[in-house]
Amino acid sequence: MRIALVAALVLTSYFAYADEGQWQPYQMLSIADKLQQRGIDIPAAQLADLGQYPMNAVVSLGYCTASFVSPQGLVVTNHHCAYRGIQYNSKKEHNYLADGFLAHTQAEEPSAGPNERLYITEEVTNVTDKVLTNLSQEPLARFEGIQTNSKALVKECEVDSNYRCQVDSFHHGLEYYLTKRLIIRDVRLVYAPPETVGGFGGDIDNYEYPRHSGDFTFLRAYVGKDGKPAIFDKDNVPYQPKSYLTINPNGVKAGDGIFVAGYPGATSRYNLTSELQFASDWLYPTFAERYQLQIDTITLMGEIDKDIALKYAGTMASMANRMKKLNGLLDGFNATDIVGIKQQRENDFLAWLKQDPDANQNLIIDLEALLSEQHQQMQTNYFYKNALSSEMLTAASKLYRLAKERQKPNDKREPGYQLRDMKLFKADLKRIDSRFDPAVDKTLWLQDLQAYVRQPVRNTVFDNALSISENFEELESKVEGLYALTELTDQTKRLNWLTKKAIDFETSEDPFIRLAVAIHDTNMALEQSEKLLEGKLSSVRPEYMKAIIDYYKSNNWPVYPDANRTLRITYGMVDGYQSKDAMYKQPFTRLEGLLAKHTGKEPFNVPAKLLAAIKSDDLGKHRVTSVYQQPSNCQFMSCLDKPADFNSVPVNFLSSADTTGGNSGSPVFNGKGELVGLNFDSTYEAITKDWFFNPTITRAVHVDIRYILWMMDKVDHADNLIKELKLDEASLQQAAQTAANNADVANDTTHVKTVPTQSAETQLPQVNEPTLEQMGNSAKETTNAVADQVASAPVPQMISDGVVANEVTDNATEAKLPLTQ
Repeated sequence: MRIALVAALVLTSYFAYADEGQWQPYQMLSIADKLQQRGIDIPAAQLADLGQYPMNAVVSLGYCTASFVSPQGLVVTNHHCAYRGIQYNSKKEHNYLADGFLAHTQAEEPSAGPNERLYITEEVTNVTDKVLTNLSQEPLARFEGIQTNSKALVKECEVDSNYRCQVDSFHHGLEYYLTKRLIIRDVRLVYAPPETVGGFGGDIDNYEYPRHSGDFTFLRAYVGKDGKPAIFDKDNVPYQPKSYLTINPNGVKAGDGIFVAGYPGATSRYNLTSELQFASDWLYPTFAERYQLQIDTITLMGEIDKDIALKYAGTMASMANRMKKLNGLLDGFNATDIVGIKQQRENDFLAWLKQDPDANQNLIIDLEALLSEQHQQMQTNYFYKNALSSEMLTAASKLYRLAKERQKPNDKREPGYQLRDMKLFKADLKRIDSRFDPAVDKTLWLQDLQAYVRQPVRNTVFDNALSISENFEELESKVEGLYALTELTDQTKRLNWLTKKAIDFETSEDPFIRLAVAIHDTNMALEQSEKLLEGKLSSVRPEYMKAIIDYYKSNNWPVYPDANRTLRITYGMVDGYQSKDAMYKQPFTRLEGLLAKHTGKEPFNVPAKLLAAIKSDDLGKHRVTSVYQQPSNCQFMSCLDKPADFNSVPVNFLSSADTTGGNSGSPVFNGKGELVGLNFDSTYEAITKDWFFNPTITRAVHVDIRYILWMMDKVDHADNLIKELKLDEASLQQAAQTAANNADVANDTTHVKTVPTQSAETQLPQVNEPTLEQMGNSAKETTNAVADQVASAPVPQMISDGVVANEVTDNATEAKLPLTQ
């Protein structure tokens, strides 16, 4: 049953109260009053200054967020964000994914991989006028003009090769900003808990709450002895950041104001209703079909060959995350009439627009026509693009494209093929080996090829080049031959093609290179048609956004750009919520919840040393008596109820902060700007926030800093790292006093220690902890529902931001999609 009435009420009233907004730092001054109302005392002007604490300690991994927490370049982020680096160092003899990893000295810290980077944002400049100057009215020329102007700004910015600059579009091309970031190229693994801690609950708990995930990992940034960024070298030294975060070991309580800083990936809140309808009816279901097929395939092959399971661990985690999000989006669209909400808003906007005699009344009509063309383009090219999914064909196509691009002056080359891109280009070619198995790649490619030959929109050039057959045995034999004869599976030989000329490719006998050459012109023609459409949209969409912004301002609604991987700040409060099953979810979970869920089997397998520490009640100074303000706030429970003692370590907590994919690993700050947690997920009900922010159910899920410190202290004994951290001294004294008081209570003969049981987590009033049987049934229902709809047609991959995003290849279709968290 759709809760349209509730949604309608939310639509008319939520703006006045919601903690909505993924704000650019410079906008902090405009919402200073809202920050103060939430109890965020750090000056808005300080947050707006990227050169000051704490914003200069917040960094990007390129797909997740992290932050400096020591003067020796120590960085904390999510376990799932560092997954690729942990996997890179995992071997049969030491599986760090399964067992965890802790370096007791800096000499023991291994490289997280050749592709790992830290990006430190130093400057953000409005360059709208420079990007939009001297543009043609012809769509393709307009697109290329924007690209040319942007590349010129980037070139001017990157006079120092240690910096990476980029021009990003805001408000769908209404504004453009140039971001300058320092690149740290030597990133090392320092401390990661086992996957059974970092990913506790697995896919069953993903996007669910209550959660008990220790989703954290520590990395370290290294530079050359001269203090400048350098590639991995054993003689490199730890990077000394301009500032690093102070940690508050007392964390937060329910009702406390918090803010989150990070690099959210993509939202679609200003998109038209037709775009939401297209995503709901075609895009998301189609993607889900392919992901499920790939997940099932890799799972089966991984059960047979454990090396495959380890090599594709990151890919599987990423796809599972995306599948859960897609299902959540589709469920959310069914549960709440978001299409109706957005349509009503569009209708109200049009009524408002008609009151202005000078306004373009055809704004939406013109935009709808182009969006219809775009949707048709995506559907037409969909199966063909999937048919190019072989890892070896992708590598061959990129290498040949590079040879062709090198025939142009550097500033005329396409982004991704300029001199500035070559280090990452080469590193990506190397990294193929860490995520590639020929048997798996062949199987997945065959599935895509089968789907392609079963649909009517075929590409004659591709069919002829590959000698496509609708007979599966013939198709399989053809694919087997390509992999048997290619030399691209050998890294050394693959890298040799980096310096080859186009003629070398055109005369090669390597089957994948021959195929890449044959389809190159076809692919370039498709790319040109997409650029042409983007050029058309670059004229129409900004005009629409200008009108929408004026409309929002007339209603006193928050105006901020959709997420686009640039640095943002969001704020909120620690708060529970009433879930879809009508039960109130408390804002904090406890250690005892791990025992309640523990089965000894994945994904609910608590490591033995963690079990022992919980059962022995070895909490020390990390014990928390209460997570509620005194006196209790009736917002969080019945005023008739006396809150039970928490008497545990908080594991995860909820807040109303407005986050999405890319915010994974983002530091969560208290009102003083001290680190109190890490963002890592959203609740299932909140997944649709990428399209529409509903304050009553939108909740972000964070790892509590007290759980991280307890793990470091009592479980893994990471004493060397604890000494590096800057802990708030006043909070330390308070924690010590609290621990002493707790010890007195524990020694009281009238105090009885409760042995944790299945209901231990529910000692707080109204906590709704699902049983494992319920979770299993829910998972089965979801799986069966998807299985009933799964056809054999594969789908292009989305960009995943929350989990190992770079395991996936970007394409024009993927760039339109919200990112996972």
